[in-house]
Amino acid sequence: MSEPLLVYYSSESLNTLRFVDKLGFRSLRIPISPKSPELKVDEEFILICPTFAAHDGRGAVPKQVIKFLNDSQHRDLLKGVIANGNRNFGEYFGYAGTVIAKKCNVPLLYKFELMGTSEDIENVRRGVCSFWRTFNKKNTHDVCYA
Repeated sequence: MSEPLLVYYSSESLNTLRFVDKLGFRSLRIPISPKSPELKVDEEFILICPTFAAHDGRGAVPKQVIKFLNDSQHRDLLKGVIANGNRNFGEYFGYAGTVIAKKCNVPLLYKFELMGTSEDIENVRRGVCSFWRTFNKKNTHDVCYA
């Protein structure tokens, strides 16, 4: 059985980490410190990434995520992206997801604000399960039937 794997980056605010923890899927965190050992992933995954954008969208994707995706194996295993951000960024809300989806040719599955709401948790949980079932065309782990 294939349970979805989420790979995520969370800054010191821990907003993304809190959101991912509430989802209940297997997950791996991209290290926050450049001095930490690099994360290596060898199976298909969905990326959850916060947005850090200036008023023109520059700098939206955290450097640690760029470094992670510069590994061609990681880009090949990436199947979709979910972004979070702050609505104060206006048109650049969740822009990291837009950038990653375009550059890696994967779907942008969802955007949520800061650490998300209970509705966001349910929407993402349902959406990830549906996407994973369709994408993998396999039975998924029981976590998707809760």
